[in-house]
Amino acid sequence: MRSVDNMKKFTTRFIAWMNTLTIYRKLIFFYAFCVILPLIVTDGFIIYTMNRDERQRQEYEFKNIATVVGNNITNLYEDILGTMNSIYLDKTINEFINTDYKQPYDYYSANYRLLRQSLAGSTFNKTGYNVSIYTDNPTVISGGVFRSIDSATGSEWYKAFLESNKPIFGYYYYGDSEQIIKTGRRNLCVLRKMNHFRNLGREVIIKTEVNYNELVRTLNSMNFVPTVYVCSGDTILLSNDGNSEINRPFLKLTGTEKIATESELDLHGLNLRIIILDPYKGLQFFSKRNIPILILLIVLNLLLPVLLVYVINSSLTGRFALLNESFDKIKGEVSQIKEINSIEGNDEISNLMTNYNLMVRRLKELIKTVYEDRLYKQEADIARQQAELLALHSQINPHFLFNVLESIRMLSLIKNEREIASMIEKLAILERQNVDWSKDCIKINEELKFVEAYLDLQKLRFEERLNYKISIKNGCENYYVPKLTLETFVENACVHGVENKSVPCWIYIRIYEQNETLFLEIEDTGYGMEDEDVNKMKIKMRDCTIEDLKEGQRVGIINACLRLKMITDNRVRFNVQSKRNMGTTFFISIPVDTLERTII
Repeated sequence: MRSVDNMKKFTTRFIAWMNTLTIYRKLIFFYAFCVILPLIVTDGFIIYTMNRDERQRQEYEFKNIATVVGNNITNLYEDILGTMNSIYLDKTINEFINTDYKQPYDYYSANYRLLRQSLAGSTFNKTGYNVSIYTDNPTVISGGVFRSIDSATGSEWYKAFLESNKPIFGYYYYGDSEQIIKTGRRNLCVLRKMNHFRNLGREVIIKTEVNYNELVRTLNSMNFVPTVYVCSGDTILLSNDGNSEINRPFLKLTGTEKIATESELDLHGLNLRIIILDPYKGLQFFSKRNIPILILLIVLNLLLPVLLVYVINSSLTGRFALLNESFDKIKGEVSQIKEINSIEGNDEISNLMTNYNLMVRRLKELIKTVYEDRLYKQEADIARQQAELLALHSQINPHFLFNVLESIRMLSLIKNEREIASMIEKLAILERQNVDWSKDCIKINEELKFVEAYLDLQKLRFEERLNYKISIKNGCENYYVPKLTLETFVENACVHGVENKSVPCWIYIRIYEQNETLFLEIEDTGYGMEDEDVNKMKIKMRDCTIEDLKEGQRVGIINACLRLKMITDNRVRFNVQSKRNMGTTFFISIPVDTLERTII
């Protein structure tokens, strides 16, 4: 019972933890523990079995190679021993060696007859190795097959043969005591005492020297894939890896070789090791025939489950994401709440989407009812906003008018009355626009006439220091904006930009529509602002309130921004870019659906 209770507690906790995961993470968890983990175990066992079988097959192949090489060496050695036995048992050769010759001519005649008229000639001339017979008979002249024992007494092979105290002895060495000064070469030889006819009483040694190059060619002709070493101890006598040059000393094993298999041969004192090196590393150990099986395992056990999980995930999470996005819209504006148009499937998720649509329709009905109940309150809010507008109208700063009057005063002192008359005409336009508050918004083309009159007056004051250019895209002139909006920013450019700079300056006014948005840009090339002032201006324009007008700084711009925010339901956006001695640019973007427009 206790174990059952523990299991229930564990199950409850596990389910609670799973409920904290997203569906995507649940699928990943399921895929990892129910697909990947079993596949790793099963595929690991399959790969292990394949690896073991492949290893056994290759070990068997390596052993066969070692056997073949060993048999070839044994056959060669047995052939050498057979040749040496035929010489060893040949009474004619023994008598020739032990005969005392009175004259060199007698020796040469006997040598000729022996090599031409007996079987000894064919025995000595076998291909693949050379036979030499060393004797202590002083009447034997060294040359050809027969040599004096004195010529061998200082050689390595002779000393090793005597020290072995064996009748038959295999030996290898590099160089020759007779030729080591001139050249060195690798030598493999078999030595045997010729003492079958003991009554002759001579010391005779048969030396059969194997043709080393022939051995190398024979080994290479077998075309074994792995590297094959024939060694005596750690000395490499033969190999098929290209390191069998006859004029180089024998190499040694380094101890780092990866040996696949090894066998031993005992050839009358010459103990040989036949070593096969493992040519494979890691996954290369698999033969080519196993690669299709591995690819099939990967496709069946990994790619197909991944594809299935992806399809299930798309079916679930895609629709859940759409449903979640729809629920998120409930947190925002009421107008953003919409029904789900396309409901796919006939499972629990599609039923949940259908119920969501029913909820949305019911919610809209409730909102409509509440909206009607609050209509009176909204009308009161509108009245309050209109009162705030009237308060803003009364706060519009007329200091630009004083600037104009000052300009007239200055010009009247230095110019004649015609120019004064022109200035008064412009001033009349400004005054009429300033005092007429029967309507708060006017068309942009009317606002531009007011701006142009103001700039013409200022140009009379600044002369060549002030230049301006107005550009407006077709269709934008019929939009309505709060009165004096553009003029406020243009006045700011003159007072804070052009007036503080002694060189000629430009004012650019650009109006255009793009992506359902009306853009107003007022740029001057005047004095500019510091970065700190720019940041303060951005914050004031973005967060301005009626209370900010009481501060008395840049009230014209704050006033214009407040009125734009009111008519656009706070959807207007402001930005400022400025650099000292380079100028200032104000950016205003207004969604066109918040503006009135005269349709022509």
